[in-house]
Amino acid sequence: MTQRREIIAILRGITPDESVDVCRALIEAGITMIEVPLNSPEAFRSIELASKAFENDAMIGAGTVLSRRDVHGVAEAGGTFIVSPDANKKVIEESVRLTLRSYPGVFSPTEAFRAIRAGATGLKFFPAEVLGAKGIKAIKAVLPPAMPVYAVGGANPGNFGEFFAAGCTGFGLGTFLYKPGRSAAEVGEKAREAVTAYDRDKAL
Repeated sequence: MTQRREIIAILRGITPDESVDVCRALIEAGITMIEVPLNSPEAFRSIELASKAFENDAMIGAGTVLSRRDVHGVAEAGGTFIVSPDANKKVIEESVRLTLRSYPGVFSPTEAFRAIRAGATGLKFFPAEVLGAKGIKAIKAVLPPAMPVYAVGGANPGNFGEFFAAGCTGFGLGTFLYKPGRSAAEVGEKAREAVTAYDRDKAL
């Protein structure tokens, strides 16, 4: 796998027919963490296709994971990480048990520590646009320093620097990168814009 930037591409609504082409465009642009939310059409099939095509080039995972059954489905499809909208202890623990990375959604210190105690790999602060960089910075101050923190829901190339300064490790990008109907070429163009901003602001 090439250099991994801490950018998670969220492909909500993607279909199996387009999953490989869109993932290829993202990888070629420099984004190698790709999430297929389970409320997308035939999500497990998209994960399976992308995982087989890019096993050595990217991490393919699932989002909107709500149950242990979902976790098993992702593992069977070849996914390697789990993003959940909440700090569901059972989902986190089952992900860890199956050696999948776990990125639960949190909004408060209470949720953050609940997720950490359950074994989370990293924390997804969502929605970041509501909590804001100042809110994330305040919570980050009491978290274990090594715990990765991602801003999701409102993060974009225009504010990467602000979130980096607050202590964020990386970002989840959804509609900025992908919307149903957007071509793989267009996704690649948006991905290159995000990668340029990430590399620039991370170096500051």
